[in-house]
Amino acid sequence: MTGPAIAEAQADDHTPQAGTAALAQALAAIVGADHVIADADGRRAYAHDRLPFANFRERTGRLAGVLPRLVVRPGSAEEVAALVRHARAEKIQLIPYGNGSGVLGGAIPLAQEVMVDLRRLDRIVSVDPINAVATVEAGMNGAAFEAALNAEGFTCGHLPQSIEISTVGGWAACRGGGQASSRYGKIEDIVVGLKAVLPDGRKLEIAPLPRRSVGPSLRDLLVGSEGTLGIITELSLRIWKKPEVERGVVLAFPSLDAAWTAARRIMQAELRPTIARIYDGAESAERTEGLEVFRTKPILAVMVFSGAEPMVTTEQDMALAICTEEGGQVAPDGPFHHWKANRYVAFSQKWQAAGYFNDTIEVTGNWSALPGLYAAIAAAVREIYPQIHFGAHWSHIYPEGACQYMTIRLPPMDQVQALPLHARLWDTIEGLTLDHGGSIAHHHGVGVFRNPWLARELGAGLDVLQAIKDALDPDNLMNPGKLGLRPAPSAVDVRHD
Repeated sequence: MTGPAIAEAQADDHTPQAGTAALAQALAAIVGADHVIADADGRRAYAHDRLPFANFRERTGRLAGVLPRLVVRPGSAEEVAALVRHARAEKIQLIPYGNGSGVLGGAIPLAQEVMVDLRRLDRIVSVDPINAVATVEAGMNGAAFEAALNAEGFTCGHLPQSIEISTVGGWAACRGGGQASSRYGKIEDIVVGLKAVLPDGRKLEIAPLPRRSVGPSLRDLLVGSEGTLGIITELSLRIWKKPEVERGVVLAFPSLDAAWTAARRIMQAELRPTIARIYDGAESAERTEGLEVFRTKPILAVMVFSGAEPMVTTEQDMALAICTEEGGQVAPDGPFHHWKANRYVAFSQKWQAAGYFNDTIEVTGNWSALPGLYAAIAAAVREIYPQIHFGAHWSHIYPEGACQYMTIRLPPMDQVQALPLHARLWDTIEGLTLDHGGSIAHHHGVGVFRNPWLARELGAGLDVLQAIKDALDPDNLMNPGKLGLRPAPSAVDVRHD
């Protein structure tokens, strides 16, 4: 099969399973009747996340998957464990749900699963300034968590575009990345401990201790597992002092190669810009209209340096010296202020609401591969549809490489024409990424939409994941069919196209 796997079922194609009323009563005994949602309208709100394909389907009154059987809202880790034990005994499939901000269908029900909404688990358990660790329940809103830390003089360092509409547990479940990853790392670098409920209802606790050597990292087994191996209920994360100084710098580069080389040299010089963003020609032009310097140096880069003095000035001076050597020139700071004012705005929603077929795809590759990867993808998508909007930026940079974040946008057209094109674009971009030795995902995760390419990327590693899944969850009850793993027998047989 080529193209992403996803359902095209009518919203009312799947009526509740027999025994649902009895199940609702049993679950109400655990979480309270007010925290079980059984009506169709209430369940429909949980039938999708922010997967663009799901939004495309919803325009015609169709779901990407099916309605969940029920929704339950536990208020504690003990209630989560009780729900999982009951589900195990009764062979009920479950999907953990944070805030539905994922864009790859990881929370979409495909087999009338019961949704476990974790947003009542929304407390900060502790802030430990001595050990620089904050412990928080998994359902807490990301922006609320960061604001609470800021009030005490700290930051968690994980600042994704979705921070206002995502949960801390969701960050970990999809192995997410924030905009300040070049300084603080991705979520797997920030999580130092966690608590989770395993598929048999047992509680797993990984203490927030530094650099243990007691076998493979169980923490990393859960971080990125997308609810397939258990339900994360609590996380301990590194925190840092809120920066005393923050300086944004806008740079104009003569070419993408020059900007990439500067970014590589900065990271390999052990400098840590808080923000480092490089835009291709299309995305640069959108942000630099009227700025004279970009007529001859058309590539936009935005960098932010933060922390305490004299470190900030030292890092900034060293980084800008490298940029100058690669032809970079300091430019007016308007694009920085525009980015900062809109850093948490999801522009995809605007285009989708206007009838466009807008999607984003983030991949990652080594510095040596990025020029060829970008050129191949840019040429291929325009061959598929010459009038397509295609733009890219590189907003997560590391010593060994960077994330390439791409926007593809087809104009309003009939879905019979658009959806096959959308499938071809995904298949082409992910396939070319693998051809160039990259990874098909950097921080959005896998969900269900990236399932077709998992075997090619992971090879025998996917068999290892499936073996772990089978051992922990022999009845395949925890978010089945996601992360490239085996679907539930009762799952809809789906095709994108």
